[in-house]
Amino acid sequence: MNAILNTINQFAQSTPDSIAIEGDELHLSYRTLQNEAIKLSDHFKRQQIRCLALLMDNSPAWVVFDLAAQMADTTLIPLPPFFTPEQIYHTLADAAVDTLITDQSVLISKLFSAARPRPIQKVAGKSCWQATLTESATRKPELNGIAKVTYTSGTTGTPKGVCLTQQAMNNVSISLKQAIGVNARDRHLCLLPLAVLLENTGGVYTTLLAGGCCIIPSLSKTGISGATKLDPKLMANAIRTADASTLILLPQMLQALITEVRTTMPLPQRLRFIAVGGAPVARTLLEQAEAINLPVFEGYGLSECASVIAVNTPASHRLGSVGKLLPHTQVRFNHDGEILLAGNLFSGYLNHEVRDGRWYASGDLGYLDSDGFLYLTGRKKSCFITSFGRNVAPEWVEKELTVQPAIAQAALFGEAQPFNIAVITPEAGTSQTDVQIGAAIAAANHQLPDYAQVSAWLLADEPFSIANQQLTATGRVRHDAIWHHYGERINQHYRQQGSHTRLTNNRKEATCHSLMT
Repeated sequence: MNAILNTINQFAQSTPDSIAIEGDELHLSYRTLQNEAIKLSDHFKRQQIRCLALLMDNSPAWVVFDLAAQMADTTLIPLPPFFTPEQIYHTLADAAVDTLITDQSVLISKLFSAARPRPIQKVAGKSCWQATLTESATRKPELNGIAKVTYTSGTTGTPKGVCLTQQAMNNVSISLKQAIGVNARDRHLCLLPLAVLLENTGGVYTTLLAGGCCIIPSLSKTGISGATKLDPKLMANAIRTADASTLILLPQMLQALITEVRTTMPLPQRLRFIAVGGAPVARTLLEQAEAINLPVFEGYGLSECASVIAVNTPASHRLGSVGKLLPHTQVRFNHDGEILLAGNLFSGYLNHEVRDGRWYASGDLGYLDSDGFLYLTGRKKSCFITSFGRNVAPEWVEKELTVQPAIAQAALFGEAQPFNIAVITPEAGTSQTDVQIGAAIAAANHQLPDYAQVSAWLLADEPFSIANQQLTATGRVRHDAIWHHYGERINQHYRQQGSHTRLTNNRKEATCHSLMT
């Protein structure tokens, strides 16, 4: 039984004219949404589409394609708009996609010479093209029972397919609906790409299960561009004009929203729940949100668990934690503090060995407090031990650095060394870089014990991004890739440390030195 489809059917009968989705120029009632999805699913069935990839901007049509694939038992492969052409090509070939639907026909023609995209009927008012990918059909992985394969870059630049059943995704949405108290009066604004599982399950599915309304503007109207570019004023305007009650933000988006609210943006009166996650969130940032009455609640999830597994809520909230576990998830901890998860797991990675065992090792370190709140302390692979024998989780330090206005991104290193070095991307518009970043690092060091403080830094050659493989899709820093690029310069500084200026132990007198020469 598919809870999403059944619920939409119920609302299509009981409240058929209630608006389910608002787009840039089109509103879909629950009855129209169901009819559009049924019509499209019949098209999929007639063409016997087995595996469908979707490469589209955010729009009501995206949701119609998603629901139609569920109705037709067609496996859906969402393609994030920030994927590089190489990542798109790999994904389509890896999943042996037989059909692609897109609003970017020129790009697909370049990637697959034999694809020849052809126009199809307008879906929810949007012009789309369909392409048959004969080049990727030579090997067909087993997809029985798999509703969606979400590709995540993970720890490598090559996307890896996480196979999910519809039931696993439904479990997350049902749990979130109950925990947050989502209802028919809610208006959820989709700011993240719909191909991102967090927005797909936590935003769209959760809202539709409650009979609420999803506002889905094109990404250009939300200020989101690629995976790392953000126009704060456009985002703030989208929130205001949508009269949204719920949002999902990444930490950098939250920081931009706080700045806008502090300066020019009045809070929408309806806004009651802002979920933030996808990457580590600095406690200082959460405190800033609390100080201006932004209803921000940190959560935690993994694609391998069909998205969210824990979240703070208005009824159960503890600053600094990622909340209590949702009822569909179980947790325990390895001897080194690694979080092990069970209860709502993926079916395995596509074209990899079948997942073995009940418990999944998350790669994240953390603990539960006595009241059942989950805390994250870092990533197992990125933790390092200084030459003084102290364990440092770089994400902890990086959160304190990036909450500073002058610092947009940071990556910390210090394995087997007497002090730590950070690679820094300054915030756009930062002037007098050395002075401002030095002051920002000194301010962050105030929040840190001496062994975790930053003693030297160098400017990044360019921002960390998906394109240069130094950032994951949800904004996590990829330390291995950054080390590969900057490791020699960092090691050179350690070799020459005696001749370099370092941050002093007296925090008020702290100065910094750039390694860029």
